[in-house]
Amino acid sequence: MSAELEHIWSRVQRELALSVDELTYRIWLAPLKPCELRGTRLLIEAPPQARGWLCDRFGRLLDASVANVLGPGATVELARPSLDVEHGRSGGGRAQRSGARREATTTLSQRHSRPPAVEARSVAREPLANPKLTFDQFVIGDCNRLAHAASLTVAELPAHAYNPLFICGPPGVGKTHLLSSIATLVQTHNPGLTVRCATGESFTNAFLESLAGGSTESFKARFRDVDVLLLDDVQFLERKTKTEEEFFHTFNTLHDGGRQIVLTSDRRPRDLQALEDRLRERFSAGLVADVEPPDLATRLAILHKRAHHDGIQADDDAIRAIAERIADNVRSLEGALIRVVAFSSLTGRPIDVELAHEVLDTLYQRGASTRRSRPTASEIQSAVSEHFGLRPHDLLSTSRAARVAWPRQLAMYLARELTDGSLPAIGRDFGGRDHTTVLHACRRASARLADDGDARNAVEKLCRSLGVGHPRRPSRSA
Repeated sequence: MSAELEHIWSRVQRELALSVDELTYRIWLAPLKPCELRGTRLLIEAPPQARGWLCDRFGRLLDASVANVLGPGATVELARPSLDVEHGRSGGGRAQRSGARREATTTLSQRHSRPPAVEARSVAREPLANPKLTFDQFVIGDCNRLAHAASLTVAELPAHAYNPLFICGPPGVGKTHLLSSIATLVQTHNPGLTVRCATGESFTNAFLESLAGGSTESFKARFRDVDVLLLDDVQFLERKTKTEEEFFHTFNTLHDGGRQIVLTSDRRPRDLQALEDRLRERFSAGLVADVEPPDLATRLAILHKRAHHDGIQADDDAIRAIAERIADNVRSLEGALIRVVAFSSLTGRPIDVELAHEVLDTLYQRGASTRRSRPTASEIQSAVSEHFGLRPHDLLSTSRAARVAWPRQLAMYLARELTDGSLPAIGRDFGGRDHTTVLHACRRASARLADDGDARNAVEKLCRSLGVGHPRRPSRSA
């Protein structure tokens, strides 16, 4: 590279870096290299599999950045490394852009070395891939910024950034929306790639049906012969030994073949204790992105966007009243808006703050939110572990050491008192224990709490940290 070209490119890079966020620049634009300057046209080397994406998403930005450095009229041409330049293939930049996407698609498909019949197959569509759930409709906030950025990167360049991508969070916070957004974007901009969307339940059911019908090879082709696999609610695979074994091999086949895998769950991989260690290790090997319940600013943005999209004429104070009252998840938030709109339609009243409060008061107490009043077993385990200086995993282990046994008994007792879980469900949450073990632990904890003031103080502190009231005081006969 000549000194002049190097100087020009460094200035272009500064322009690009100022125009996009750091992650986008590092993944997409930093790898580009200039190879030749022909008059006012700058030739830039770009990976064949990425040229279509670069042209579609950054073509104008590249032209503008180069024009700022070289002057008006300057253009950019994306070339394959070495080949286009060595053979003197130039052609118009615009014309090259029009064909780059097709070439990128072909190259990426060939990289997987699948038979031509498979390459020509249309994209696999499943109920999960809702075309209405797109990145444009997704509201970004501090609660989901990382998951959104990672999902967008994966959709734009499958199997090149984060593989696997593991999105986790409580129900109703947008995990399925992100999966559908990935599927829609890949299908729109890379129609040559095969996308398979499924849930943990549908994967399990399809596998069991294949076993019963003797069609396991067809099942394997359905889930392994794809470019992008999107699996929602992977926690459904827990305690299903044969299904876990099949998904383990499916995962390895796709990952080793350079295919993109995106998974969602209501818990982090390390908290899926009933899942095989080898699967949890693989899930954790990529990027784990949390999605939290939306904060007030994000809830307001979601409601305003939904109202604008549906043409709802709502008072700003009414929108704020809903956002302040509904704080647990997006699904409940949009459901509350629908209720208010429906009541307005039936009564002919405008959507104002009075109507919002009137409708919401029939569902929730004033001043309260729908945020979960009962902690989960996982939250109880975390609180107990932190209080006693343990790791959550210790409570799920088989250790009978005194420093672990009492906290485990107390955690099971709290799970029984503070959650709606049955004894078998609590046992599953504590490492797959039998319900009789849970009952025995609860009785031991109850007996100790009846006599031990320090133990009762510990329970009071734990309940405060969990944001709940003290459970009923145990009696000696409990």
